[in-house]
Amino acid sequence: MRTPLIAGNWKMNTTLAEASALVGEMREGLDRIEGVDKVLCPPFISLAMVGELLRGTSIKLGAQNMHFEDKGAYTGEVSPLMLLGLCEFVILGHSERRQYFGETDEIVKPKVQVAFKAGLTPILCLGERLEEKEAGETEEVVTRQVKGALNGIKSPGGLVIAYEPVWAIGTGRAATPVESNATIGLLRRTVAELYGAQLAQGTRILYGGSVTASNISEFMEQAEIDGALVGGASLKAREFVDIVEQSAAIKKGK
Repeated sequence: MRTPLIAGNWKMNTTLAEASALVGEMREGLDRIEGVDKVLCPPFISLAMVGELLRGTSIKLGAQNMHFEDKGAYTGEVSPLMLLGLCEFVILGHSERRQYFGETDEIVKPKVQVAFKAGLTPILCLGERLEEKEAGETEEVVTRQVKGALNGIKSPGGLVIAYEPVWAIGTGRAATPVESNATIGLLRRTVAELYGAQLAQGTRILYGGSVTASNISEFMEQAEIDGALVGGASLKAREFVDIVEQSAAIKKGK
């Protein structure tokens, strides 16, 4: 039985004061919810502060990105060594990184490798663009992405994958639960081809893309979907707590 995971990606939002206030609004509600892993991913500048605010709770912390070198002349980047002691998870290969900053599978792969080496848990994001979906290329695209990102990694135990169709990110247009379940099932079978059924069955695969409190239950009722990577709704304390509560209740009932 895979423990569901709900991660809130705050993206480039919240000042230090706003991040503190947001954590204060949702901390108690999130902490009391059992049976689901809860992860907050604030901007880099807030990681240390949010970590202190979450100390002693069941809520975990994640970063939104990471460079693949430990140190060097990479102005503006953050290394895995800098994240150690600050957070447990790190989002890698998010569609916005791929779309706006030119990240490819060849760039994401070493990031995944060094995350494991450093003891961080990667949340590997992948998904198709609208033109790829309309051309019927979803399966080809996501299979290529997962194989490309994991190429050369011997055993990605603990890996979390987030299926995020690019056309659904921040658009208010979510993929259907049935479609998402089928694609996530394909991803699980691909991981099984690479590493065997046991590791694949233990790998948590999330859905992301315009997730809200109004549609989360439809996704969590699907057998292959183990949680969600939540964007805009994670900036609304009550809604995010509601999303986590619904997810815990549905998976507990299965």
